[in-house]
Amino acid sequence: MSTIVDFQNVSTAGLESSPVAEALAGLRANEARYFMNKYKHEFTVVPASDSQETLDYVNRILKEERGIEFAAKPLETSRFQVDNIDWTYVFYEDGLSVNVLYTIDDPKKRAVGFKLSEGMEVPRELEEKKFKFARQKSKLAGTIRGSFFVIKGEY
Repeated sequence: MSTIVDFQNVSTAGLESSPVAEALAGLRANEARYFMNKYKHEFTVVPASDSQETLDYVNRILKEERGIEFAAKPLETSRFQVDNIDWTYVFYEDGLSVNVLYTIDDPKKRAVGFKLSEGMEVPRELEEKKFKFARQKSKLAGTIRGSFFVIKGEY
């Protein structure tokens, strides 16, 4: 069952097991606000336990493109298409958010983004790959650190 993410009344529902649940909820709400403001799209999430196909898709891209396999437990996912872009999100228990931006008609605009909730350490899997993280301030999520890589393959 999907749940619409409310970015006005931020809730930790579905993320309670995270040690940074409030920051992760703020990060999730920040994404919901972005999609509502830019695309008038309601951002919905489903429990990771109900979305194995979505997890397999993200895990395949991470593994084939960069050899990354996260140890953290996935809590929720989101997958939808807006305009010509297929968006996929996975929110992990440690506070990490992974998103795949995959344009349907333009292979030059495809990427995987990583966002770290305030208060979490850089995951070992990303530290080993030497990703550099930029900082972004958010009223909903505090300080978000983010990085990305361009997808080269077809998925």
